Amino acid sequence: MIRLFRTLLASAPLLGALFFLPSQVHATDSLGEALSRLAPAADPKVIGLAVQAAECAQTQGGQPADRLAVIDYSKPSSQPRLWVFDTVNRKLLFQELVAHGKNSGDANATKFSNAPDSLASSLGLFRTSDTYTGKNGYSLRMSGLEPGVNDQAMARAIVIHGAAYVNEAMAKVAGRIGRSWGCPAVRTAIAHKLIDALKGGQMVFSYYPDKRWLASSNYLKCTNGQLAKAEANVVARAGT
Repeated sequence: MIRLFRTLLASAPLLGALFFLPSQVHATDSLGEALSRLAPAADPKVIGLAVQAAECAQTQGGQPADRLAVIDYSKPSSQPRLWVFDTVNRKLLFQELVAHGKNSGDANATKFSNAPDSLASSLGLFRTSDTYTGKNGYSLRMSGLEPGVNDQAMARAIVIHGAAYVNEAMAKVAGRIGRSWGCPAVRTAIAHKLIDALKGGQMVFSYYPDKRWLASSNYLKCTNGQLAKAEANVVARAGT
């Protein structure tokens, strides 16, 4: 017994180092890696692109944003495909169903548009604006930051709002949720809280593997040095 006790005492420092190693490794992860770990159902590549776009926007004179919403339209509407992150504290705030536009597709979105009256969703990076209460209840305006891709979002009234047709029961029965006129509509039960988490200049990134957009988006072209500075600013804000 005494020999066993001495052995355990001798190995205690090593055991302690092993116990704390994972948290130390995680602390050095990039923001994209950290957020991907928080949302294992999300595609890490999409999360990485969203972080890249949001950080790139901040290097171009944009105000710092503490929240990032990621929508992956490559997933069917019957699956959660909207994630909202607190990028400063590295927390997952929401994982939700989200609707796409009526003319973007049925269960899967495949077509996207920036045109008025297209009733289709738009891709790219958005910055949120103010809230208002309209025909769809409490809603959040968004400004599209990509010319020719989503910069008509304000004119088209593309907003985040709650909708009764976004629900899990319909997804199970019909194989899809209802569709909007282009807005990323969410469940009514969480709409108010989600909108409050994203209002006032936060970032929303809508993804689909559209080759033309991926190749042309200015927010996916920042250098590694620029992105490193942006991520350092996020870390600095977390320490204040």
